[in-house]
Amino acid sequence: MKSFCYTVALSLVAFALHAQDDKPQTLDERISYAYGVVVASDLKNRGLPIDIKQFTKAFSAVMDDQELMMDPDEINLAFDQNQFRIDEQNAKGDDRKNLDAGKAFLAENAKKEGVQTTSRGLQYLVLKEGKGTKPQITDKVRVHYQGTLIDGTVFDSSIERGEPIDFALDRVIPGWTEGLQLMSPGAKYRLFVPYHMAYRDMAQGPKIKPYSALIFEVELIDIFESKPGLFGGKR
Repeated sequence: MKSFCYTVALSLVAFALHAQDDKPQTLDERISYAYGVVVASDLKNRGLPIDIKQFTKAFSAVMDDQELMMDPDEINLAFDQNQFRIDEQNAKGDDRKNLDAGKAFLAENAKKEGVQTTSRGLQYLVLKEGKGTKPQITDKVRVHYQGTLIDGTVFDSSIERGEPIDFALDRVIPGWTEGLQLMSPGAKYRLFVPYHMAYRDMAQGPKIKPYSALIFEVELIDIFESKPGLFGGKR
């Protein structure tokens, strides 16, 4: 028995010494370990079901400039579907009613003639096609628009104000970012934006409640190509 205990004690000492040998020493090793702690802690605190094998594959592919196994659309779809799962569990009361009403509206709307649906769930109806180049995400655009809830309530309108607005495509809700890139100057589309491509679980002003699907009638007036910034990128 004494011999067994002695053997176990030696094994534990050897394991502890080995663990110390593996402890990060150089700055590159220490900052790598530090980032690992930060990323893992964040994911764990969010309660996300992370598959370590797939996470490691993706991490290594990015760091080694290898071809990824999922394209950007598939990655966005995975994020969306995971968010749906979380929202289905968390939305209660009026939030749940808004979520369900938006889903039901979009399900019926998708069946209507002319309505098209993108891979992320944005629906759009072409009211008038334009001509010329479509904007890129790095561009600024000038538009006229009117936004309504699915019950027809108007919550914002540049048309009523009589003045179009300019904005960068990467500075608005995802539904606008994706929808405007489908259009050419002169086009007018009706965008049916699911909550996850609008304001998600956040309210906006007195009319837009959490989990609200939104409708926008948008006319693309002009595109302003972003200029190179100080360090060569567009802005």
